[in-house]
Parts: sequence; structure tokens; C-alpha cells
Amino acid sequence: MILRLRFTPSGRVQFLAAIAYRQADNPVAAQRFRDRAEQVLRRLERFPQSGRVIPEFPDLPHREVIVTPYRFFYRVVGKTVWVVAVWHSAQLPRKPALKHS
Repeated sequence: MILRLRFTPSGRVQFLAAIAYRQADNPVAAQRFRDRAEQVLRRLERFPQSGRVIPEFPDLPHREVIVTPYRFFYRVVGKTVWVVAVWHSAQLPRKPALKHS
């Protein structure tokens, strides 16, 4: 079964902000980051459990994938993979919200 990939509003804002930050410095690197992130995230549609459990919050139903230097936190709900947050790896993550939209 193929799942659908969606971003929560805050997850989308964080992803776009990461791209914009890189764009200001190096547009080519920003495009490579975006392409790589989309490739990694699309893999979750087929293999949603391929991300790792978030080490800081092992008891939560969320997982993460890393597209250096960013961590993409997500949760599978029904037939949807929800990207709930995108954080630079230097940031300390807060416990993800359980809401999806």
C-alpha cells in the first residue's frame, strides 16, 4: 500500500524556511537540498517505518529521517505520513505535538 505524504502547516513553514535560508547563501545547494529532501520523504510513502525512532522521545509514535543537516519528524496516521516538524540538527527538539493539521 502506498501512503500519502502531507505536511502539517508548521512542518511546511519550517521546510520552506530551511530552503529559503540555504537559497540566500547558495541557490544551487538549496535546490540540491530540496531535491534530496523530496526523494527521502517520498520513500516514506512506500516504507513509512524506514525512519528511525526519535532518540530523544522513544515512547512517541513519531519517527525521523535525516537530510543533512535537517531532521524531518513525521508520524503515520491511517494512510497519511504527516511531516510535523523540520529542525536543523543543531536545534534541540521539543516533544512533537500529537495533532496532525
